[in-house]
Amino acid sequence: MGSRANAAGRTVVLSSFLLGGPSGSGVATTVTIGAVAYPMMKRAGFERNAAGGLLAAGGLGAIISPPVLGAAAFLIAEFLKISYLDVIWMATIPTILYYLSLLFMVELDARRFGAHGEPYVPEMSLWQLTRRYGFHFVSLVSIVIFMVWGYSPTTSVFYATLMTMLMSYLTRETALTPRKLVKALSDGSTSALTAATTCATAGIIVGVVTLTGLGLKFSSIVIDYAGGALLLTALYTALIVWIIGLAVPVTASYIICAVIAAPALIKLGVPDYAAHMFIFYYSVLSEVSPPTALSPFAAAAITGGDPYKTTLHAWKYTLPAFLVPFVFVLDPQGIGLLLKIPANGSVVDIVLITLKAAFGLAFLAAAAQGWALRRATAVERIWLVLAGLLLVFPSLIEAGVEALIGRDIAYTATAGLVIGILVLVKQLMLPAPRGLHAAGRQ
Repeated sequence: MGSRANAAGRTVVLSSFLLGGPSGSGVATTVTIGAVAYPMMKRAGFERNAAGGLLAAGGLGAIISPPVLGAAAFLIAEFLKISYLDVIWMATIPTILYYLSLLFMVELDARRFGAHGEPYVPEMSLWQLTRRYGFHFVSLVSIVIFMVWGYSPTTSVFYATLMTMLMSYLTRETALTPRKLVKALSDGSTSALTAATTCATAGIIVGVVTLTGLGLKFSSIVIDYAGGALLLTALYTALIVWIIGLAVPVTASYIICAVIAAPALIKLGVPDYAAHMFIFYYSVLSEVSPPTALSPFAAAAITGGDPYKTTLHAWKYTLPAFLVPFVFVLDPQGIGLLLKIPANGSVVDIVLITLKAAFGLAFLAAAAQGWALRRATAVERIWLVLAGLLLVFPSLIEAGVEALIGRDIAYTATAGLVIGILVLVKQLMLPAPRGLHAAGRQ
């Protein structure tokens, strides 16, 4: 991809997915990839704040990507009394949609910034790289295999760690010598202590909330303020989870909000698994939200950009994808995004809701970037937003319009697709207003 204009952005997204999934750490993924990728992005023409925002958004994907989900996968499984693999299964489509949204943004960035490709001569082919370094993936895959065989998460990780140590001796450069082994054990212990203290503190809060009955009272308060409306309850819940996430790490935020916020959604008929996944995704949003915003601030330190402008760019990259959790809470068909077959539905419904969400995110990404086939006018951006919302929230919009006009309507998703296509056709056939291209690259 090195000679293509969008190669730098694509590389960041793909490498974030490959590194972030196993690591589960947004900041670590951002820093690791940013140190290597930013010089390439700079040469390709990316503006420094936008580059930092993309790096932070890619790092954020580490927390929502299987198989680790920032350690939340095990917690969700424990809360719902389901298997770890069920959680991974539910997170699959939202993760794909998240990275797909980032790829849409990257494609538009390449046009908006006038990015250009960098000459690239690979030292080794893909097969040679896989043959030489592919064994690093064995430990990651082995965790899933051990859990499929029925081992507990702790036992699976233990055996996978032993396998990692043994596999390291396949090459001289990766061999865990005594000094490297001691360093690895030291770093691992330090990381474990951080996670342990976080979970212990969150456990105290959860215990107090549970024993005092505050969780049930809190959910009743939220429902009362929302007037029993599911949409308002979901909005209030997302806001509460986001605010709590500003003060504590993602894992602790999920633990706390799973006790005090999830019951409000469940009381209104949302499946428990959908409510918990909704809370998890909005716990993650705090990773790119000021004043903490660890990933964007780390990215800004690498790119030399403004931390707050970088944070705003990170929000722009991530927000279209963060509409997805509302789909499986508000739309009866939306649980298809969690690979659950809707009531009276089939696998076809899962495919359809996924395609609708993908097209909707593409239109919303174009609206957020202000660029589709060319720079979009204000009116075109409004139409793109409408098209995206009609595709992402068809049932919600149908219900809202029906309540206003008192008549049944249908095919709002089709209308959204038609509107989006018409905007693209208009851009393809009509020239851009004078000065619009120049303004887009300033």
